[in-house]
Amino acid sequence: MAKIIVVTSGKGGVGKTTSSAAIGTGLALKGYKTAIIDFDIGLRNLDLIMGCERRVVYDFVNVINGEANLNQALIKDKRVDKLFILPASQTRDKDALTRDGVERVLNEMKESFDYIICDSPAGIEAGAMMALYFADEAIVATNPEVSSVRDSDRILGILQSKSKRAEQGLEPVKEHLLLTRYNPERVANGEMLSVEDVQDILAIDLLGVIPESKAVLNASNSGQPVVLDSESDAGQAYNDAINRLLGEIVDFRFLNVEKKGLLKRIFGG
Repeated sequence: MAKIIVVTSGKGGVGKTTSSAAIGTGLALKGYKTAIIDFDIGLRNLDLIMGCERRVVYDFVNVINGEANLNQALIKDKRVDKLFILPASQTRDKDALTRDGVERVLNEMKESFDYIICDSPAGIEAGAMMALYFADEAIVATNPEVSSVRDSDRILGILQSKSKRAEQGLEPVKEHLLLTRYNPERVANGEMLSVEDVQDILAIDLLGVIPESKAVLNASNSGQPVVLDSESDAGQAYNDAINRLLGEIVDFRFLNVEKKGLLKRIFGG
């Protein structure tokens, strides 16, 4: 039976789609049949980051409405075996997602996938609520700044009260914290919250700390998940997070200011 994981946050621009793409790709690389669903109806972005925008023929809403079957809409990744993308519609609005329709599609996907990653839109509107409703686990992405953390705290409250698991009195949605765009130098200068600050506020288990990195932008622009860039700090940090998600104990990296060697201090960089 598949595990449904929502990647969510209260605030926009924290890296949910980047994280959904990286985590979904990483799980598939480890041999798990994985699908990533774009819940951001009207503002489709997942297909761009995954580099498959030209291959979109049918989308999530087409499947819900019976205008296409699931196999017609799923896009198989060309680089990673066992990885599939279900794109959002660019021409519909958020109300196109019905609870019955989403549940029907997820139940069909559960029969053949190990992991289903739900890439949630920001905030608490219909698409975001639908993305988290059926989740077994939630990855709450947040930047180390007060407004982002506060909005993530609100999302945690919704997960604990308005998910299907909460409504049915089942075991709660398992929550993970993913701290993105972390810059140790700015933390040291008091310009950013520290990992400990964020953990104190949100009080959920830390899954990963993704450093602020040009590799993330480069990967997005080239249509490839950053986890495939194994030489980059961000790619390594996402891989660490995926290993923790799978139950491994992995030390955290990229939390402290890098000490510059003599040549770097002289010549900069």
